[in-house]
Amino acid sequence: MRDILQGKLGFGTAPLGNMYRNIPEEEAIATVDAAWESGIRYFDSAPFYGAGLAEMRLGEALSKRNRNDYILSTKVGRVISDELEDPSARDLGEKGGLFEFGRKNKIINDYSADATLRSIEQSLKRLKTDRLDFVYIHDIAQDFYGDEWLSQFESARTGAFHVLTRLREEGVIKGWGLGVNRVEPIELMLDLEEAKPDVSLLAGRYTLLDHERALQRVMPAAVKHNMDIVVGGPYSSGVLAGGTHFEYQKASPEIIAKVEKIKRIADRHQISIKSAALQFSLTNPAVAAVIPGASRPERIAEDKGALSTVIPTAFWEEMREQELVAPHAPLPTNVK
Repeated sequence: MRDILQGKLGFGTAPLGNMYRNIPEEEAIATVDAAWESGIRYFDSAPFYGAGLAEMRLGEALSKRNRNDYILSTKVGRVISDELEDPSARDLGEKGGLFEFGRKNKIINDYSADATLRSIEQSLKRLKTDRLDFVYIHDIAQDFYGDEWLSQFESARTGAFHVLTRLREEGVIKGWGLGVNRVEPIELMLDLEEAKPDVSLLAGRYTLLDHERALQRVMPAAVKHNMDIVVGGPYSSGVLAGGTHFEYQKASPEIIAKVEKIKRIADRHQISIKSAALQFSLTNPAVAAVIPGASRPERIAEDKGALSTVIPTAFWEEMREQELVAPHAPLPTNVK
């Protein structure tokens, strides 16, 4: 993926699916427009985000752009039905209520070969495009499926893995991988002989607040297997950007206290915590891009500014001394 990206900052569209709140249509479109005007050319979405709402909004916003000018990824594993349901009653494992303000269309979990093709066909229509660049297999992990996650993984291994490999070989897509909030599925996939993923989206697991587990196996394995990592959720569901959510739920007092500790260090060195979060995630050699989400146009300028901020070495030295980053985590400067 990194060979064709025009920059390391992409745009994650989960918030455009009415995550946490009912976002006006014009605000959603204006946010995508702001991302485009800022130079962002990589956009990621998923049918799961508001039961197709985020894809529809992204497709509308990008319909006035030249398709050759941007990179587009979405996900498979959920088929959106015409049947309606109560969004607040959906069983989303640890992510309950995440898109209760989204569309009411029923979301069907299905990682089979047929469902994968059907999901792609639906996404193309919602995104108003004739092709996808990258496709991620979405959420085959314990946070959504509990103890059943391995059976969902097996369904994807015998279904979606093969379909996406064939589509890549035929030149229909440029690559595929997993899109997950846990490291275990990626570890399992990379141990398989037959799976040859190109890129995986790892959300929330390589951030300032949570990166030690990813450093143990996933990041070294990704480099070894020549698989790029896209970091999603670099602000840990918003708590690193002034929000109150961590892991898509209200942040615990312990997390709030840790964030405040980081913020005090950032304030002393006159940088934003956003700058530290984005630049930390991008420093790992496995990472090709980072895709923070946004639902307000002004957030895009903040992200761009955060990426270009010069962070003093003394900041990272203090973060290391305070044991707020793992001892072996790569840092933007050569801090021992």
